[in-house]
Amino acid sequence: MKNIPILMYHNIGEPPEGARLRGLYVRTGAFGRQMWLLKLLGYQGLSMSEAMPYLRGEKTGKVVAITFDDGYLDTLQQAMPILNTFGFRATCYFVSSRTGQYNDWDAATLNVKKKLMTDDQIKSWHAAGMEVGAHSRTHPRLSKCTEEELQTELAGSKADLEALTGAPVTQFCYPYGDFDDRVANAARSAGYSAATTVNRGRTRPGDDLMLLRRVLISGSNMLYLFMLKLLTKYEDKRG
Repeated sequence: MKNIPILMYHNIGEPPEGARLRGLYVRTGAFGRQMWLLKLLGYQGLSMSEAMPYLRGEKTGKVVAITFDDGYLDTLQQAMPILNTFGFRATCYFVSSRTGQYNDWDAATLNVKKKLMTDDQIKSWHAAGMEVGAHSRTHPRLSKCTEEELQTELAGSKADLEALTGAPVTQFCYPYGDFDDRVANAARSAGYSAATTVNRGRTRPGDDLMLLRRVLISGSNMLYLFMLKLLTKYEDKRG
């Protein structure tokens, strides 16, 4: 069976002056060209829930899952119109107790406060056919959490977002990509169908759904490198 790329994005747009880790920003034009190329190559751009039958090996096809971490406003304002243009859907993972605020977990490290979607904007994302996934309540390092804290962060985030959207939230993403066996088991117990990591590589049907690898898309990736990551073992070798 073919490998399935799960694309990982953070910000879509121009990096602000003074921002560190500028690779977290994929410029809007570059993102548009990437989506255009996916369409040209005959790929379906899917949310994580839509990709599940392919990830479980129940269906085959030319598909790619598209994910965004943290719930930044630019995902709604810059990425969603482009996704709509090509008929693609995507999953955005939200930090449920920080909606309408900013990235307080890494603002100092990145030297920039990045706006997060408000509750109403998350509803707009969901109403447009995009998926709401969970990224914990406060973006902690989950492997450092107590059992009680894990329950709050995992099940609590799911409950928060389900109450907001009125729809099931079945997809999770580990903050910082930080997890261990205890955390992965807790995510499964909290009722998530799958969880993504920041471990690099394409996913193979039948892989552990709580330990899904992703294809890192950086702002420095030219279109030819995007193609290499999509179509070859380039990213797999970096996992």
